[in-house]
Amino acid sequence: MSEPKADPKPPAMPYWHVYTDDEGVSRQARFELTAFQFQGIGPGVAPQWNDKMDPSQAGVTFTVLPVGWIGDWHENPKPQWIAILSGRWFVETMDGKRVEMGPGELMFGEDQNTRARDGRKGHLSGTVGDEPCTMIVTGLDVEPTVNRPGRFT
Repeated sequence: MSEPKADPKPPAMPYWHVYTDDEGVSRQARFELTAFQFQGIGPGVAPQWNDKMDPSQAGVTFTVLPVGWIGDWHENPKPQWIAILSGRWFVETMDGKRVEMGPGELMFGEDQNTRARDGRKGHLSGTVGDEPCTMIVTGLDVEPTVNRPGRFT
């Protein structure tokens, strides 16, 4: 078996970060994971590009949002990675920014500690289109940050 050849430049993986600013307002912006290292994930395993996160306890939930689903204004229950598997959904933050995401897109939800304003607290989300949105949600048992947009970059 031959060793895979790595591109000399590490990859970048885009993600949306929903976060809380110093004023308690949820915002979202697009960043990239860039701390990739070319290595095997264990002894004798062919190398691949890995960007390892700090260890933490985590829970995984597979979610299916039905067509027409709307999650009224709410905060993420804990900092969590959300990977869209199929379908589409939107996330609107308190600053008025609305982002639609589809298969293969990644988001880190970290809008804990927002302060209610004009009937908004956290974010609004819902399905887009005529098919359910399936996702894998990995909730982390870590302290949420405040005003650290792009905390993994």
